[in-house]
Amino acid sequence: MNHLEIVLDTQADLGEGPVWDQRSQQLAWVDIMAHRLNFFDPSTGATQSFDTGAPVGAAVPCASGGYVLALQTGFAHLDTTNGRVEPIACYDGACSEIRMNDGKCDAQGRFWAGTMAFDFRPAAGALYRLDTGPRVSTMLPGVTISNGLDWTLDGRSMYYIDSPTNRIDLFDFDPHSGAIANRRTFVEIDSAAGTPDGMTVDSAGNLWVALWGGSAVRCYSNQGELIRVAEVPASQVTSCSFGGPDLTDLYITSARGGLTPKQLEREPHAGGLFRVRLSTSGRPAHSFAG
Repeated sequence: MNHLEIVLDTQADLGEGPVWDQRSQQLAWVDIMAHRLNFFDPSTGATQSFDTGAPVGAAVPCASGGYVLALQTGFAHLDTTNGRVEPIACYDGACSEIRMNDGKCDAQGRFWAGTMAFDFRPAAGALYRLDTGPRVSTMLPGVTISNGLDWTLDGRSMYYIDSPTNRIDLFDFDPHSGAIANRRTFVEIDSAAGTPDGMTVDSAGNLWVALWGGSAVRCYSNQGELIRVAEVPASQVTSCSFGGPDLTDLYITSARGGLTPKQLEREPHAGGLFRVRLSTSGRPAHSFAG
């Protein structure tokens, strides 16, 4: 495994959702409870941050410009030219006890994002799909901590993580309708290794999975075989995404919220943004088509 470096010592309370923006050649990621969408330009080292006005679980590029946000209050659009946030659509179950978590766009430009309870109450969340109408559909109820998702190379199956299950699940996926069916276990992760969190699929079809509490990102083949491990100097690893001009830089987010002073002494870079250059490449992120 190549050398891992800390790119930004951001000390994020809950850094999440890295996504590479092909348009600007920048990495975007969120700090959920700080209500921030952040940007990093690796060519200059410049950073920029926007206030989203509410807890933000995920953000994706929008084909018409700006970003679409998965906020606690619903889906919204951020205009990155002036910082204005405008509501797009609400979702069933939106309330003060629930917030959005991880999310991603499929190849057809639909935005998938899920929810969880602030108190981690079992089965209080759901997985939603924002279509370009805009219309929001509840795709999977009874979720506890909706987390990483991505699609196989042929676009016919969807990987999904509800973190407390300690599994990566697989659904049949209909690219035309966006329907999911036939949920089954793809990989089960021993709880001693950490809890599966955010996830991305590379150009070879392998899955890269962040392990909360596991100080690592694991890579599984499309047959479910563990083939690589990237160790991270932070225990609460939240997500990962490929970026850079050739999409061979794996960016990794982390969190420092909830760590004790002693733990922070051992993990001074907890909450930082990390990067490791790999021989494999990722796939360009899909934009919201609306």
